[in-house]
Amino acid sequence: MKIGLIRHYKVLKDYPKEKFLYSAEEVNKWFEEYDLAEIEYNDTPLDTKDWEACYSSTIPRAIKTARHLYNRDIIEQDELREIAAPVFNTKIKLPFIGWALLIRFANLFNKQTREEIKQTKEKINKVLDRITASNKEEVLIISHAALMFYLRKELLKRGFRGPKFTIPKNGQLYVFSK
Repeated sequence: MKIGLIRHYKVLKDYPKEKFLYSAEEVNKWFEEYDLAEIEYNDTPLDTKDWEACYSSTIPRAIKTARHLYNRDIIEQDELREIAAPVFNTKIKLPFIGWALLIRFANLFNKQTREEIKQTKEKINKVLDRITASNKEEVLIISHAALMFYLRKELLKRGFRGPKFTIPKNGQLYVFSK
């Protein structure tokens, strides 16, 4: 069996640079805008006739990427959605990079984030169980960076072999085989 992981194409929403300090409300708004932003299409070398099925996150940037790459039916799965960034309710202001670091390490101090990661791992297992039960030999999964990290870990646990990545590149195919 072969499973190809692809991170959605690059989102056309730059990090804010207008000022130095941002409130939690401004950061939350930026994430809302990021989720609705357009993507930068590119030509990932991918022969879709080789792939029997394509699963995608239900977030628009992943669906748009999947539709661009795969010309048959796409199986949209909520379980492949990005892990939501924690919502901060505080009056403090930080540089945007400070908020990004808080979000990145939220699993160390935020109980809700730890619970969401646990639930995400369970959802990933359900999707992979469905995929392996489908008897399809070559399946694409279009998703998001953090989710791909956990997908990779689970595929390795299940005996698949594939490439290493820390942060997967947008629109690049990572193939795992068993």
